Amino acid sequence: MSEEFGSDFITIVDDDGAEFELEVLDTMDYKGQSFVAFLPANMDEEDPDYGIIILRSVFDENGDELFESIDDDEELQDVYEHFARILFDDEDED
Repeated sequence: MSEEFGSDFITIVDDDGAEFELEVLDTMDYKGQSFVAFLPANMDEEDPDYGIIILRSVFDENGDELFESIDDDEELQDVYEHFARILFDDEDED
């Protein structure tokens, strides 16, 4: 997701009803599925829980986009590594 005019933010609600604002970093299609990388918008970068959040993008029967967690650790690591190449390869070229 290329943003020239600033970041996109979304608010998600977890299973317990808590709301979280997330900044969209990028999207990626990988192995026939769509994934989105986020950063927490309301969390200090020094917080030990601060870091990239990767969720699977799916659509419900009404065509609304939903985000779901990746519960398989191996799949999550695989997707993270692909996102890392996309997000951080530009930094390595400097």
